[in-house]
Amino acid sequence: MRLVYLTVLLLAGCSFVQLTDGGRAVVQAGAGDVANCESLGVVSATTQSKVVLERGSEKVAEELIVLARNQAATLGANAIVPIGPIDNGSQNFRAYRCSPG
Repeated sequence: MRLVYLTVLLLAGCSFVQLTDGGRAVVQAGAGDVANCESLGVVSATTQSKVVLERGSEKVAEELIVLARNQAATLGANAIVPIGPIDNGSQNFRAYRCSPG
């Protein structure tokens, strides 16, 4: 029985979200960083905030950023900016295409 609990605890801390090749080209930016960029729309990211036990807020935030970067890449974006706070494992981001330089 201890092995089951240990497995659950380990899985609750693991990240199952992988950054895609396209997502690697997308950065998380601040609102001031994208002032001269083209807005491409909003992407929504959702992950499990609870797997038997409540997951750490940092781990949830990291996964949401990875998911948003992956999704923004499919729009041709190279930057994302969070629109609001994390709400029950979900967060919205605005996707931007910024010119280099």
